[in-house]
Amino acid sequence: MSTNREYKATLFSELFSVPSTLRELYNTLANTNYGDDTAVEINTLENVFFNDLKNDVSFTIDGKYVVLLEHQSTINANMPLRCLMYIARVYEKITDDRAIYHEKLKKIPTPEFIVLYNGEKPFPAEAMLHLSDAYIASSESINSFGSLDLSVRVVNINPGQNDELLQKSETLSDYTTFVEYVRRNKRNGSNLREAINEAINMGITQGLFGSFLTEQATEVSSMLMTEFNIDIAKEVWQQEAYDEACEKWQGVVAEQAAEIEKLRAEIELLQKNDPRHEPTDDHD
Repeated sequence: MSTNREYKATLFSELFSVPSTLRELYNTLANTNYGDDTAVEINTLENVFFNDLKNDVSFTIDGKYVVLLEHQSTINANMPLRCLMYIARVYEKITDDRAIYHEKLKKIPTPEFIVLYNGEKPFPAEAMLHLSDAYIASSESINSFGSLDLSVRVVNINPGQNDELLQKSETLSDYTTFVEYVRRNKRNGSNLREAINEAINMGITQGLFGSFLTEQATEVSSMLMTEFNIDIAKEVWQQEAYDEACEKWQGVVAEQAAEIEKLRAEIELLQKNDPRHEPTDDHD
């Protein structure tokens, strides 16, 4: 497959890559009121891929919480498992690797996992995904053995789903509006590049993202192309996997049909050579 799967910056990760917007977003989602003096340390994983996707944003706020933030246009039921892999890497990154050998308890920031969903398929305003839903055996033995679970909060940021929440974060609201402009332009017949450029012009006129669009229109166009093409690529990969599976099973069926036909011919030959099956003349 010739599709380039190398990660490139997207508009979402660019917008939420500075402490001020992350602080604003966290206050919106957690209903907190952290001020500008609250420390935000970005610790996004670099060059880490799971299922052809990179960890979008990871940050620690107020030294108390480490937040893994993902943006998705399709809901991945395996997100809790992916977040488990992510958080282990993040803790490796932000923790002294010798600390785990100390006898005294090492305090670590509390993990929080959030997915912001803006896909076109219907989805509830909010939902929770649990790692334990993937377990083969139940966790009834939790009192006898150690256990593990991880929950991911999924927030639908499409227009009409969490409008009250979106009003609390100007950056997130502008992003949602901007993406909707692109989709509307596509529905009206524009190709992807045209739809993006038209949305940029509309966004500049309406002052979305402040001066960001005006100053970085070319970069925004490139980032949006990447963001939407990731969605297209995922669809292509899924279709390719489906086609490969169909081709494989078609081959298996063909082989089985040939084997059945071979066995049928052998049975007919055996019956023909068996004296007990020789034809008899029936006379009255």
